Parts: sequence; structure tokens; C-alpha cells
Amino acid sequence: MEITTTDLGLAARVQNLTKTFGAGESGVRALDTVTVGIRRGEFTAIMGPSGSGKSTLMHIMAGLDAPTSGRAWIGDTEITGLSDLELTILRRRRVGFVFQAFNLVPTLDALGNIMLPFDLDGRRPSALEKARIDGLIESLGLSARLRHRPHQLSGGQQQRVAIARALATAPDLVFADEPTGNLDSRSSREVLALLAAASREHGQSIAMVTHDPVAAAYADRVVFLGDGRIVADKPKQTAEQVSAHMLAAEVAA
Repeated sequence: MEITTTDLGLAARVQNLTKTFGAGESGVRALDTVTVGIRRGEFTAIMGPSGSGKSTLMHIMAGLDAPTSGRAWIGDTEITGLSDLELTILRRRRVGFVFQAFNLVPTLDALGNIMLPFDLDGRRPSALEKARIDGLIESLGLSARLRHRPHQLSGGQQQRVAIARALATAPDLVFADEPTGNLDSRSSREVLALLAAASREHGQSIAMVTHDPVAAAYADRVVFLGDGRIVADKPKQTAEQVSAHMLAAEVAA
């Protein structure tokens, strides 16, 4: 009998994951036999210097890229080997995304962007989902901004719209890729506090790729990557602890 991801209390996991770009002598191994799980209801930060493989790991976990070898699951669905169409549907229904560049649709207002996952799925939210979304909009302070298009919103407001969109379908997992990369420090703190609250208060599983120790300090757990391998996996850290670890890793390298 195979142990499932749910049995392990995980929202997603990868096993013996390897990813190589290019071939032969010039080939680069971005991930080297990585095995890791994202725990349910937990906010996990994935940290590492540039080129450590953290974005590659997230892209494979989210079904945006395929591994060279190894296996990946979202919930109990093995995503390795799914067709493009199957992956598209799975991502739309079960994964939320928050990107550095916000990735909002410029022609849609804030509400249109938040409702996009349902529109793409060709369905309307149920009464229960609608109540949840109304609650999200309220808690994210977007009620007065719903008719504004992205260009009429500040960076922090745009990222809040992106968070509302990511959480709208109550996905198994939210992936956040450098979500504060384009924000000032105050907006960054607000966005990180919102992500932490989504995990703490609503049991949302979140995996965030970041190189910022302050951002990582908001997470319940910090996974450190170096040269395509997991070099440390630590419970909640302060920004100082994260910085010290990154500095020690650079010195060792």
C-alpha cells in the first residue's frame, strides 16, 4: 500500500526530484534529488541564494514545469505525467498563485480579477464561496476598490487583489513567488501579515519563495536550498537567524 500525501499531513510533496537544463558538459543541474513536503495549514518559506533552485522547485511543485526525474503530488494527485490540459485544470481548481509582478489582467477591474478562476472554470461561485470571497475582500481592505482597474491601484493594493484571487477558490495550496519583490517595506509587511493570517486563521497551506530574510521570518517554517539541494529545514526563524544562516552558507561555499 502506498502512503499518500494526505496520510503524511501534506498539501504537496516531491520525491527524488531532479531537474537538469541543457545536456552534456554544459548541462546545469538546477535540482539534485530533492525530497520535501509542504505541510497542510502551514506557511513555508523556501529560501536560497540566486541560482539555488528555489524557483525551479516551486514551478515543478505547482505543475508549471516538469522534472527531469522524480515525482510530485498536489494533495493525493500525482502531477508528474499529467497532460497539459489536466495540469491546467488542476492548477485552476486547486492551486493559487501570487507573483512578484502581480500578474493581474489590466482590462479587468479588481473584482473581475478576483473572480477570474471561476470565469476560467466556466462557473459561478456557490453561495458558500461567495460568502468566503466577500469576507476575503473585506479583510483585505478592498471593498472600496472593486471597480478600479490595476493601473488605478497602488502596488500594495494590486498584490492584495492577487492574494484575494489566489485564495478565492480555497485552493489546496498557494504558491507565492517573491510576493514582496516589487513593494515598498510597508506594503511588504502588510502583504506578508495577510499571508501569515490566511495560514493561521483559515488553515491555508502556503509555500513562498523568497531571498528576503524579513519575509521568511513571517513563515512557520524555513526550507533552505543551496546548489539544488535542501541544506536546512528549520522551524520558525527570526530575520536575524535567517540572515546568519544565509551568510554562513555563502562563507562555506
